[in-house]
Amino acid sequence: MNRSAVLGAFALAAACGGKQPVPSVTVPGVAAPTSSEEALVHRNPALAARRAFENPGGMWIPHQMRLPQHQEQLRAMGVGMSVDRLTDPLAAPLNAVVSLGGCTGSFVSPQGLVVTNHHCVQRALQFNSSSERNLVEQGFLAREQSQELPAGPAQRISVAQAFHDVTDKVVAGLDSVKDPVARKRELDLRTKRIVAACEKDRPELRCDVVSFFGGAAYKLIEYLEIKDVRLVYAPTRSIGNYGGEVDNWAWPRHSGDWSFYRAYVAKDGKPADPSLYNVPYQPKHFLKLAHDGIAVHDFVMVVGYPGRTSRITTFAEVQHDVNFFYPYTIDHLQSRYTLLEQLLKPESGLSAEGRILAGVLKHGLQNGLAKFTGVLRGLQQGNMLERKRAIDAQVRSWAAQPDQEAYAEAIRGLDALVMEQQATARADRDRAAVLSASGHLRNALLFMRLAEERKKADEDRRPGYQQRDMPRLEAMQKQFARQFDPQIDRALFRLALVRALALPAAQRPWLATIVGTRTGGTIDEAAIDRALERLYGNTKLADEASRLELLKAATPAKLRATKDAFIQLALALWPTVLRDERRDDAWAGQEILLTARYAEAMQKALDGFVAPDANATLRITYGTVRPLEPKGSAFTVASEILAKDTGRDPFDAPAAVLEAIRQGRFGPYAAPELGGLPVNFIADLDITGGNSGSPVLDANGKLVGLAFDGNIEGVASDVVFNHATTRTIGVDKRYMLWVMDLIDGADNLLREMGVKPAL
Repeated sequence: MNRSAVLGAFALAAACGGKQPVPSVTVPGVAAPTSSEEALVHRNPALAARRAFENPGGMWIPHQMRLPQHQEQLRAMGVGMSVDRLTDPLAAPLNAVVSLGGCTGSFVSPQGLVVTNHHCVQRALQFNSSSERNLVEQGFLAREQSQELPAGPAQRISVAQAFHDVTDKVVAGLDSVKDPVARKRELDLRTKRIVAACEKDRPELRCDVVSFFGGAAYKLIEYLEIKDVRLVYAPTRSIGNYGGEVDNWAWPRHSGDWSFYRAYVAKDGKPADPSLYNVPYQPKHFLKLAHDGIAVHDFVMVVGYPGRTSRITTFAEVQHDVNFFYPYTIDHLQSRYTLLEQLLKPESGLSAEGRILAGVLKHGLQNGLAKFTGVLRGLQQGNMLERKRAIDAQVRSWAAQPDQEAYAEAIRGLDALVMEQQATARADRDRAAVLSASGHLRNALLFMRLAEERKKADEDRRPGYQQRDMPRLEAMQKQFARQFDPQIDRALFRLALVRALALPAAQRPWLATIVGTRTGGTIDEAAIDRALERLYGNTKLADEASRLELLKAATPAKLRATKDAFIQLALALWPTVLRDERRDDAWAGQEILLTARYAEAMQKALDGFVAPDANATLRITYGTVRPLEPKGSAFTVASEILAKDTGRDPFDAPAAVLEAIRQGRFGPYAAPELGGLPVNFIADLDITGGNSGSPVLDANGKLVGLAFDGNIEGVASDVVFNHATTRTIGVDKRYMLWVMDLIDGADNLLREMGVKPAL
């Protein structure tokens, strides 16, 4: 159905490793790898089941692990812990895993230490960087807690506290509300009331009502929302992002993609605003590191907060995505990427801080660009579209049975709604791109929205703009200045406006409003430049105090009285915003009934063994360490870095790393059976964006690595899962510990995690 705008909404999947096999390098003190596969695996009666396992695809809700198919499979694969522990999101190891908002992290000590990916802390590194100290490039290590840095006012760590099924409270009787807009607003009202009751007199909690299976089920999830998050450790860019954009989404890889945060709370143990008086949070559960490493065919699982997939969709939706959505998105991301490349050239005049920001933004765009290109290519190749067509046909065949007319009718309604949405897709996306392109315009529209909502009772306000949302919105404004550059903002806004010129004039009346030209008048790039000069030359929205005042107290009258050019633009665009909002509410009101029916029909047609699409809630996926090709390698080792390294970005490992590899100084972290020090590995796990930083656990629930990427051949599995091509790439905890021990001297963190420094 409606896709969220793609602009920068992807977790940054940092990359490393080479696209071609790397020649072996002999390293002193490390035995050569054996040719016998049996020597690479643990002798285990479950080995046959692990070798035979073919992941059916699924990011499973914990309670789904009770399904007989999972119970039988996990026992056959030799899972050492009680399988029941995987059904309880409040028990170990699941409750040690937390959401970072776009990435996943895990508690790894009783003192609130959180491990995640290097690419997940880029904004925190950029937030603390300056022209004199570029932490994005140099990395950071706090050798004691007093040296830890703020991750930024908007950074949160969400720790799950409770899960409740509220399906009946949300959906009962909604089908009797005939007007789709009224139906949507009734659903919003019910969820807001449930959330308000959950959070009443419990300011430490953030409660969310989340839909599953297209709205067929709803859960109320309670989170402890930790607001004081500090940066503890990130390796240098030349370790954490080794291989850069060249190796992104590729295998083999050699990336040190890890970093650490710490969660802080008030002395009473409750979340509090950042303060010097806060103390490290003491989690109920934290992960322990596995004593041994993993090998080929070992059982592994990932627990995390995957963002979005679109598997429970009709064939017509996927076909439209192939014909329009993915090509449009790829072109859009490519244009923004090219623009940032130009801004990073010396002649652009961008400031040193602006260059740091542009580099972080560019990396995120490249990640999304590569992924969406891979998804499109994957769907176009082979039989992926035919597989989707067959699944859709199976669902429709089930719904065509004489006693399932309600489902058949809903599917016909869904088809009509999809066609209606697709008819205006290009104009809708261009308009959304323009309205989101400038930070100043986004803020001005936010202030306009809050001014309108403030006139209503809190319960009647739109979700996201209630009193409970104000602390988050205020934190975002406090972080805005450190992650905003006027030259970058203006250039991206101009790009979106110029791209919108390609629309027929009748489909872009709002463009005349922005440019200041009469409807029907000529709009060209020169007119756009004049409008930008006026807008950016007559605004005070760069001033934090002005923004906070508008955020907290703006009224429509105050906004109309201001002379700020962006505020005036937001006022002029407001009728367009409201018109689109009502249409989108009408669509959403129809989807409430229609998508749920389709999802239910799919579950029935596929005998119930279906995971809901990812929606940023806690999920489990499991499988084995497995190469992409039958005779390929499932591991990379440190000696390969020597053959790959050129001394130039992105293949420019630190001299200390290269010298230690030449000397074979691997200590207890070496795996002679693998040929040296393991760096990265691949496994046949089902993940997507949002899983970045997720712990990879062994059969006993111990940490063996961190998921940080997927392979380009498998990214189309977000739409149609394909076990043969889909792999998850993880950083091996042995490489992480080796760098922390020998290279960066992070002995304080090693000891905190129960590891005795050995080098």
